[in-house]
Amino acid sequence: MAIIIEQKPLYNILPIGQQVIFAVSDDTIVANKFKVKFIAQVFVSNTAINLTSDTPIGTFKTTPNNEGVGIFDLRPVLETFVKSDNEGSTFGNGSRYKQSHTIPVAQSVTHPMHLIDKFAVSENAIKFFAINFYVEYSDDETGDIIDFTTLDPEATEQYIMFNGILQYDDVLTLTGGNYGYDLFKNGYDGFFLADNGNFLSNAPSTQYARLTDYGTLPFLNFLPTADDRVQDIVLTYYWDGGSSTETVPQSWTMGGVTNFGSSAFQNLLYFGAFPGNLQNWSGNFAAAIASGLTHYTIQANSDIGTTSQITTINIICPNERGYEGIRLTWLNQWGVWDYYTFNMKSTRSISTNRTSYTQLGGTWNEKNFKISGYKGGKKNFRVNSTEKIKLNTDFVTEAESVWFEELINSPEVYIVNGFSTDATDTITNKYIDPVTLTTSSYVIKTIANDKLMQYTIELEKSKMKRTQAV
Repeated sequence: MAIIIEQKPLYNILPIGQQVIFAVSDDTIVANKFKVKFIAQVFVSNTAINLTSDTPIGTFKTTPNNEGVGIFDLRPVLETFVKSDNEGSTFGNGSRYKQSHTIPVAQSVTHPMHLIDKFAVSENAIKFFAINFYVEYSDDETGDIIDFTTLDPEATEQYIMFNGILQYDDVLTLTGGNYGYDLFKNGYDGFFLADNGNFLSNAPSTQYARLTDYGTLPFLNFLPTADDRVQDIVLTYYWDGGSSTETVPQSWTMGGVTNFGSSAFQNLLYFGAFPGNLQNWSGNFAAAIASGLTHYTIQANSDIGTTSQITTINIICPNERGYEGIRLTWLNQWGVWDYYTFNMKSTRSISTNRTSYTQLGGTWNEKNFKISGYKGGKKNFRVNSTEKIKLNTDFVTEAESVWFEELINSPEVYIVNGFSTDATDTITNKYIDPVTLTTSSYVIKTIANDKLMQYTIELEKSKMKRTQAV
């Protein structure tokens, strides 16, 4: 007999924040040999071509259990190879910010992912992986263990992993002992197998934004087949008494991809969907603003004729009371970005921590003792200041109330600062402020329990204010 893969993930496309279970057996070896161990040789790459011919990222061993089966959970290994996409892509033809190309890479044109003009591909959040399984053993109790690399492996098929997570209550599909999360059944199909597929987000289909707000909508692409591609995205602008439509091709020249290939970055893309992004390049959007734009819709079309769910962006004005609007972005359940603008009252405060010392009040190491007024007594050696912000939402829906749970639980949260009309603006570090949420509890409100629903979120900036060192 040979190694048999008894259990594996049910689907080839999987969020990696879950148990990634493989179970293997070899009844003949386990029954008749000694010092038996099953071996998993793991390969991870940006490309699917000859994946298992590359150097493995690790080799892992396990002892057969009482049933003679070796069980591997490879999540702790695999999840370290995907992470969030924070910058506009330099892969392929590169993404653009205010129509400025990122290729060749230069400090003057790199930009946060949230600011992209049209499309950007993923550089970090999606990868291929595959596994070769072996079994090592000795022919007798005291003999040497054979070199497993001289044996033929049992190879898995290639899988695609992305930086999403599953919660314990996410519904899994079980077939023949294999289980997994069916992206297509649950609507995250990249718009292909059926109409009304979702973008890769749990955000409500109706969102709100100011004209200065940046943000992206992410989607899966070329999955599960080469024909399943986002062909274009249709934007329809509405104002009192009129509307206009604009079609944005998903193509190489627009920062996307056209031809199906073997690179992982072709499978996860972002579209610059919010007003700040559209103002970077769209004359039609500018004309709609001049006509009194109230809202617009976003819908993706695939090569095979299906269409996505319609996402509606309602335009909100700056708060009439003069409150500072603050826009947050956070890493959502699927490892990409969601956004919300807190347009009500916000309060900023400074928390300061001082390190001090006691200074001598004169010159003790000179020919003559001198007293100086500025010397002596307690002095600050260093001052560390942290800015804290308390944010308040407007009245929200029950869907938004559930969605905000992802914000509270997210490991990455940033303030996204607004659109600049300066066409020559090339310094983009001013747009993103990393923050840490200090809100420690969250109550999911309902209309039945709470009637009108608002939330308060507290956070602090991750970077301390700079002061002089003494």
